[in-house]
Amino acid sequence: MSLKERLDEWQQKTEAKVIKRPERKQSFANHSDIPISRLYTSKDSPLSDENYLAKLGFPGEYPYTRGIQPTMYRGRFWTMRQYAGFGSAEETNARFCYLLEQGQTGLSTAFDLPTQIGYDADHPMSRGEVGKVGVSISSILDMETLLCEIPLDKVSTSMTINAPASVLLAMYLVVAEKQGVPWNQVSGTIQNDILKEYVARGTYIFPPKPSMRLITDIFDFCSREVPNWNTISISGYHIREAGSTAVQELAFTLSNAIAYVEAAIKAGLQVDDFAPRLSFFFNAHNDFFEEIAKFRAARRMWARIMKERFKAKNPKSMQLRFHTQTAGSTLTAQQPDNNVVRVTVQAMAAVLGGTQSLHTNSRDEALALPTESSARLALRTQQILAHESGLTDTIDPLGGSYYVEALTDAVEARAWEYINYIEELGGAVEAIEEGYMQQEIHRAAYDTQQAIERGQQIVVGVNQFTTADEEEPDLLRVDPELGKKQAASLAKLRRERSIEPHQTALQRLRETAVGGGNLMPAIIDAVRAYATIGEICDVLRDEFGEYRPSVF
Repeated sequence: MSLKERLDEWQQKTEAKVIKRPERKQSFANHSDIPISRLYTSKDSPLSDENYLAKLGFPGEYPYTRGIQPTMYRGRFWTMRQYAGFGSAEETNARFCYLLEQGQTGLSTAFDLPTQIGYDADHPMSRGEVGKVGVSISSILDMETLLCEIPLDKVSTSMTINAPASVLLAMYLVVAEKQGVPWNQVSGTIQNDILKEYVARGTYIFPPKPSMRLITDIFDFCSREVPNWNTISISGYHIREAGSTAVQELAFTLSNAIAYVEAAIKAGLQVDDFAPRLSFFFNAHNDFFEEIAKFRAARRMWARIMKERFKAKNPKSMQLRFHTQTAGSTLTAQQPDNNVVRVTVQAMAAVLGGTQSLHTNSRDEALALPTESSARLALRTQQILAHESGLTDTIDPLGGSYYVEALTDAVEARAWEYINYIEELGGAVEAIEEGYMQQEIHRAAYDTQQAIERGQQIVVGVNQFTTADEEEPDLLRVDPELGKKQAASLAKLRRERSIEPHQTALQRLRETAVGGGNLMPAIIDAVRAYATIGEICDVLRDEFGEYRPSVF
């Protein structure tokens, strides 16, 4: 009897006995509205030898569906890179040192809003925001304090910074110089993904064209001077946090990535000179299997994009390397201990999906920046998964699952539909300028909120299983006087620095911005001359203008 005949028999004899009983829901679909069958068999994901090699292959080989390393976590674990940053550089340095002592294996830096949009701590626009959602960095002195006693030739650092990414990278490199660390021994990542800022996050400064110039200048500079630095982290995370589905997150991220590669090639770079240092940043959300399928589909799609569209020859250009963060938007202020469970499920999806590094959110982040004890528990979650769960003992353990393979195919197919439509619009930049991505995300976010409010989507502790009285946990509080302290520090810097080198460096930066040429050397010289982030960005604001979004 064939599988199809046996399946028909099962449906008629066994399933039919109970099929008329009501199920939990009228219909089953994931958040991307992909229907979920009651049962999956090999007919849903037929994998002949030929199909297997074309769709899955082997770890470390094209199309990288099963992982980019031949041994994956049997070789070494993912980088445990807890995101941290608050208050002053001294406070964040203390948190960094604490997390490294607790077994964290890489740094990940959160900057406050003034830093993210290129304002000094004493700027009027910075009032009330200094140090609130990340560390305040205005000058090379702050960066030196942030990285005090952290060996930059041994510790990899990720920096979540976009519009002024070139300035923060310049500060990092100058600190490495002062430590005596050659730039070719420095490793880390800058997010440097401005397109998703226009789509989902809002910490932009300059219009798209000069912003893309800054990004490709970093690609070019680092390919020659800082070869171990990841020059961009193309981010779906914030697209998902803004309310997108998993399919939209994947499609819009890869569309943005295509735009960056095209811009770099247009600027005269060879694809295999910069593509190996491209990296990605994805969200790990609540739907366990959909997230795993998303990560597997992402690797396969990127490999094909780079090989077939951009004719990359270097295998590293085709490997989608990604960092994952668990979903901040799923954390609840109600019953915050529930967030530990949510984060664990999301982290497991990231690991089973083959992430290269991971941040696990803390239980109290829906209420405030995490306390030290909450950050430690979040790190311990990763360590337990790595050392106690058995998840890491074999490669891609869900590979071959009828459900996971069918879902991987479905996620990929729907993501290609979005990407192809964006190409019809002229590419990611044009789609953003027309408001297409924004509108799609807003529609998905609205649908999710409606489903929660109607009770169709259960959020434990929020719309079901609630409690009347909840005890508020201890929260981290940022010093309300920090803005004044940072302003005083900046005033001292401006009094004591040498005027001529400072003015000469800013003038050279202005001339480079107007006349063309790579901006990174001029920005580095300005940092060496103790120019602040606000002063450097103001020069670029003068020459490039500021972005003002259209209303869609």
